Amino acid sequence: MRYGYACINLTLGEEKIKVNRSMIKRFFVEKGLSYASELALANITDLEKVIDWNIQNKLLFYRMSSDMIPWMSEYEITDLPDYEKIKTICKRCGEKAAAAGLRLTYHPGPFNVLATNTETVLTKTIKELRQHAEIMDLLNLPATPFAKINIHVGGAFGDKVSALARFAESYLGLPDNVRNRLTVENDDKANMFSVNDLLWLHEQTKIPVVFDYFHHEFNTGGLSEHEAFCAATGTWPTGITPVVHFSSSRKKNEDPTSPPTAHADYIFNEVNTYGHDVDIMFEAKAKEAAVVQYLEILGFINSNDNVQ
Repeated sequence: MRYGYACINLTLGEEKIKVNRSMIKRFFVEKGLSYASELALANITDLEKVIDWNIQNKLLFYRMSSDMIPWMSEYEITDLPDYEKIKTICKRCGEKAAAAGLRLTYHPGPFNVLATNTETVLTKTIKELRQHAEIMDLLNLPATPFAKINIHVGGAFGDKVSALARFAESYLGLPDNVRNRLTVENDDKANMFSVNDLLWLHEQTKIPVVFDYFHHEFNTGGLSEHEAFCAATGTWPTGITPVVHFSSSRKKNEDPTSPPTAHADYIFNEVNTYGHDVDIMFEAKAKEAAVVQYLEILGFINSNDNVQ
């Protein structure tokens, strides 16, 4: 099984290595595409350093930041002046990941809503997802859920059945390199989409379901954790290890004043995979440090090992 973290490597951040350099809209308007390209090249350059760190420290699951190409919704990636340099670095990153068995994925933001009933939102969502897939193509990642682009269904708009139907229709119209990678995740609100709801979507589209343990606590859909886990992981294609998300409650473990759905900095519970092989994305605020601590506590790595 692989264990991973999302986007930001705090250890490397202390060395000013980061993959999410961006700017406010005013600066984008003032400085234009050349500055966006400069930031994108710096982010992709540092992505290679993060990939090297992950491989060296045997954390072979990493969620890339959606902010690596700033304001990409406003242009095409191929329009960047530094596109050829970015392309070269991405190719090298992909080769390193493939050689090491490092799994690279995406989780675009909540404004990507395929279930929307607004045409402009759908158009923006399709472009955003397409551009995520284009970056994955530059990395030469497989066009399968192994290199997943994970999203939520989005707003239920008071009618979950209709929202799921709109999602299914929009999903079928996506480009192949998006549709073949797309996965969907259960929500943490009872009026949103449980694993049980997403099983219908899978029946219509064959889209795999990512099981989020913490979200399930707030939205069970009438299923036990074990039932929901098995149902979600059973939607994945043969030969591709399912992904699950795991986090601990900040309210219960670190700060009782936090909202019930807030994620903790670290992991306080052992993940029960019910005897199945899955790749676990830890959604913890302490990022790679939380994963390392978890693996140390369980004895998967030696606490005397130096994390570089």
